[in-house]
Amino acid sequence: MIDRSQDALLRAVDISKNYGGAVAVKGVTLDLAGGEIAGLIGPNGAGKSTLFDILAGDQRPTSGQVLLRGRAVHEEPTHRRLAAGLARTFQIPRPFAAMSVVENVMLGARAHPGERLGPNWLSPTRVARAETQAFARALELLEFVTLAPLAWQPAAVLSGGQRKLLELARVLMAEPAVILLDEPAAGVSPALLELIVERIRVLHGRGTSFLIVEHNIELVTRLCERVFVMAGGELLCEGSPQAVVRDARVIEAYLGGIAA
Repeated sequence: MIDRSQDALLRAVDISKNYGGAVAVKGVTLDLAGGEIAGLIGPNGAGKSTLFDILAGDQRPTSGQVLLRGRAVHEEPTHRRLAAGLARTFQIPRPFAAMSVVENVMLGARAHPGERLGPNWLSPTRVARAETQAFARALELLEFVTLAPLAWQPAAVLSGGQRKLLELARVLMAEPAVILLDEPAAGVSPALLELIVERIRVLHGRGTSFLIVEHNIELVTRLCERVFVMAGGELLCEGSPQAVVRDARVIEAYLGGIAA
């Protein structure tokens, strides 16, 4: 197996997560190289979502480390990981329904001076300039995800697939180096899924790295260069999509019903 750890942009090192006496994740080590698309799959209860939450900063590990560009971030909150270049989406996006689509995207801007009280009073021109730049960038991203015609509509009007596109646009406002995608195919129509796949490929071509948790094996096979398989809270195997789907351990995990 090729050792990619020295070139890893994101690493999970011996991650474990316990809930009382229950072990959700046990000693998982994996890495994501810069410019790579990797998948994380496994049967229900395998520990994928828990590991994903730990990588993103929504949960703290019981033990182990999360490294971003070689720096330990496992004790840092999500907003600091975002500032360092790590962003995530959710399986069920929850936009601010009453706000417009473009306003939802603008919320993703990092380090906006208007977020602090002082600059609003002391540097109003600077704040206004940042607001103009954020608005222009948000419109560009809405164009990228084909939601520009709905920019001024409340986010409540969007379908499930459109909400995933909106969430992707909002994440892109922060210009992340790594995006953790949580079930991008879940609840999405075939046409919108093709659009999401195409946008991911464009972003990948521009250098963005992705780690994708997904139950849709066909999607994983199409998009991912490497796949990590979890079962029972542990990393079962990793490899190319073609090799993984033929692995006897993976077949047993899915068909044999291994649970965390």
